[in-house]
Amino acid sequence: MKILGIDPGLRTTGFGVIHKQGSKLTYIASGTIKTAEASLPERLKTILSGVTEIIQTYQPDCAAIEKVFVNVNPQSTLLLGQARGAAICALVQADLAVAEYTALQVKQGVVGHGKAKKEQVQDMVQRLLSLSGTPSPDAADALGVAICHAHSGDTLKTLGTIAPGLAKKGLRVRAGRLIG
Repeated sequence: MKILGIDPGLRTTGFGVIHKQGSKLTYIASGTIKTAEASLPERLKTILSGVTEIIQTYQPDCAAIEKVFVNVNPQSTLLLGQARGAAICALVQADLAVAEYTALQVKQGVVGHGKAKKEQVQDMVQRLLSLSGTPSPDAADALGVAICHAHSGDTLKTLGTIAPGLAKKGLRVRAGRLIG
């Protein structure tokens, strides 16, 4: 299974493509989509076109994208959400299943704790995928999203299968977690 990970950003959107076979993860590609200093619609068009081109080039089976967190500045959060929306539009236009993960979930899935620094994510992505060099921060984050999905996908499927039985016991699955 090929997984496309996306780390959305208005200036720089990171992407990473990995292959999962059993429990083995293999690096395919990574990089960034950079937008020029232009109007918001032009930047969103660049993101949409860039993600579409990546999908056409690498033919992923599914995709995962980082969820937007709320910044101190609401305007920044809104702009980031629009960049994320452009990337999601490209993914769903290609009929890809899209999973969403918070930065905390990605850091936990890659490094083992949610307070990891960017450098730690870069280092672990390099180790997990046996890369010869350190990926850029945006590419590493996108590869981290793909790795998180590779590790979480089977767990989420299993939880989805057993969820009806758990509901009868007063438990439920929310955002991939079992809660009472």
